[in-house]
Amino acid sequence: MGKWFSPAAILVAVFAAAGVSAAAVASFSPVVSFSRSSMAADANASSTPALPPLDKVAYDKKLLAIAHVADTSPWYFSYLAATTTPLDAEGHATTTTMHKPVWPVRAVYPEAGALLPFNRIVAYYGNFLSKGMGVLGQYPPDVMLQKLASTTAQWQAADPSTPVIPAIHLIVVTAQGSPGADGMYRARMSDSLVDEALSLAAKAHGIVFLDFQVGLSTVQKELPQYEKYLSMPNVHVGIDPEFSMKDGVPPGHEIGTMDATDVNWVAHYLAGLVDKNNLPPKILVVHRFTEAMVTHAARITPLPEVQIVMDMDGWGSQAKKTTTYTWIVAAEPVQFTGFKLFYKNDILPPSTGMFTPAQVLKLTPAPVYIQYQ
Repeated sequence: MGKWFSPAAILVAVFAAAGVSAAAVASFSPVVSFSRSSMAADANASSTPALPPLDKVAYDKKLLAIAHVADTSPWYFSYLAATTTPLDAEGHATTTTMHKPVWPVRAVYPEAGALLPFNRIVAYYGNFLSKGMGVLGQYPPDVMLQKLASTTAQWQAADPSTPVIPAIHLIVVTAQGSPGADGMYRARMSDSLVDEALSLAAKAHGIVFLDFQVGLSTVQKELPQYEKYLSMPNVHVGIDPEFSMKDGVPPGHEIGTMDATDVNWVAHYLAGLVDKNNLPPKILVVHRFTEAMVTHAARITPLPEVQIVMDMDGWGSQAKKTTTYTWIVAAEPVQFTGFKLFYKNDILPPSTGMFTPAQVLKLTPAPVYIQYQ
């Protein structure tokens, strides 16, 4: 008999160690309708309730909503997948031709417990040891959590139909200006720093992302260093091609790059952890603000175990950010999109101010992952 589990039950168990009550966890746990079919056998499987199977109609309708497509008739996804000639209600080809849109993307259906697209994630980014790397290090923990709660509330008000999950997005491998003992121009953060991120996420009733700026190292070498954390159900991953220096130039002197092979390696590595540990699907955030940062993006392959978000990581005026999102992220669809907001750099002249949640939600597709630096 396959093993069935509830994402909420997993979160209760994980957060209990941090002193968060089951009731508190339940108050934020998203409602999902997925079932896993590839669980390992477990003698205690009967003690946990089975999740209902994926409601594919609801999933597809949510993708259509993200893409701002009003048409939710059954033929629509058949048309997207197979033809540029739409079908009528009986499934027959019509005489009307339509331009096949870039979005929505239905790359693969996820396994049980997937957070996307039924939820929106709002993350605070940075490193607790640095005020210059993002909002995580700019405020005392209690102040930061208050700001995160206020920010997530704004997003929930902007889109009441989509539950918002807060996240702590910690840069766990940071690019460095000096080579270090091994010449890799990167520094690995201690377990205690990751433990702090987990504790703060528990207090926020949220999740954690571990972000990798590999310098002259590689994702293949760096991710396994944190496997014990990546094997947890509430820990996800971000990778930053800007600081992946494949030509040997130290970080900060030019924009780095990753290929689809790197992204796919990370996805398959995480999928292996999902299968090995019977976890809900992981989320993989890939930062991008230039075309060359991610080469051969069309070859990136989402998996049932790993949901991939291409995150627009550029800063500047609203017009500049919209252009970058439209031509660099949305124009090369993978699965889902993200949008990064900078508390400081986004308001520098000639900018007239940061995007509001309502403005970001008008983008096509509407981002499901929001990051603040």
